Amino acid sequence: MAGGGAERSCAMLSEMLVALGHEVHIAILNDAVDYPYSGTLFNMGHFKEDKDSLGKRYKRFRLLRRYLLKNEIEVVIDHRPKNQYYRELFYHHYVYKGLKRIYVVHSSNPVLYLTQHPKKFVKLLNKNAANVAVSKYVEDEVLRPIGVQNTRTIYNAFHPSWAEKKNLFPAELENRTYILSYGRIEDSVKDFSFLIRAFNESKLWMQQVKLVIMGEGSDKENLQELAANLEAAGHILFLPHISEPFDIIKKARFVSLTSHFEGFPMVLVESLSLGTPVVSLDIVSGPGEIIQHKKNGLLVAKREVSLFAEAMRNMVENDSLYQDCSQYARKSVVQFSFDSISKEWNKLITDVVR
Repeated sequence: MAGGGAERSCAMLSEMLVALGHEVHIAILNDAVDYPYSGTLFNMGHFKEDKDSLGKRYKRFRLLRRYLLKNEIEVVIDHRPKNQYYRELFYHHYVYKGLKRIYVVHSSNPVLYLTQHPKKFVKLLNKNAANVAVSKYVEDEVLRPIGVQNTRTIYNAFHPSWAEKKNLFPAELENRTYILSYGRIEDSVKDFSFLIRAFNESKLWMQQVKLVIMGEGSDKENLQELAANLEAAGHILFLPHISEPFDIIKKARFVSLTSHFEGFPMVLVESLSLGTPVVSLDIVSGPGEIIQHKKNGLLVAKREVSLFAEAMRNMVENDSLYQDCSQYARKSVVQFSFDSISKEWNKLITDVVR
């Protein structure tokens, strides 16, 4: 429950279900918790060692199996990425044996959630009580075409408390106009290098507008080096990952998304729920189901630096567009509210345990 939007949504789901009266247990594989949660935490990361042999991993999964049985778990909601078929066979035939399962698919990239043998994996998925997609694209274009049954879309939610949270605001952003992008800094997924080049071409830095990239990841140093060699170098700032970045989001001119793929990009919902417009590439899965072009943000049709640079300029310089998007932002994401999504999960779980 640390690091990204999918992890935040998992933590929030625990809050939803506890608020509805369910007994919730959360089993995490890694010892990392950034986000608020509700329920009982079973931290398998505490049992990890530096030299993690196959035998030690098997021992941890035996502990999980015992935990599930001891606590009489009725339904397992599994959010893990699923990229190894034989590992999933082990979960199916041992860890979750005899238990009702709901698998959640958080990405439109099949390799991450359908293993390297999707045709075989479908047989396991079709034995689940339900398979939940976080966007209609994932359900209609990823799961159903390969034969996954009992699918439904339940979007990730935003939390009403975010608007009230106050955090230490970075001094370097005080009284500044800035564009924000945040998430795991893995360029093969998020394509921050494209964003940096587009910002450089936009010339917005000549108007003292800053680009802020917030997060941690394996490509951070490479991106800092890229930024340092551009004309806009002095106006591109890198901030560390912050678990509750809501003040920074609220005060941004807009939030940008340039990923190659997503499932349901929480950065867009988080931003709009706080009244901050967005500018995003119209990638598969997510943005087109969240953004209403020129009403709460801008959708850029092609991955072209010049087109994205133009959209960035438009959201900074066209004050009428900016005001319209700002005013409509919160209203545009009502369907993703904590209460609305809670009801959908409650109905699914009620149907499964009958």
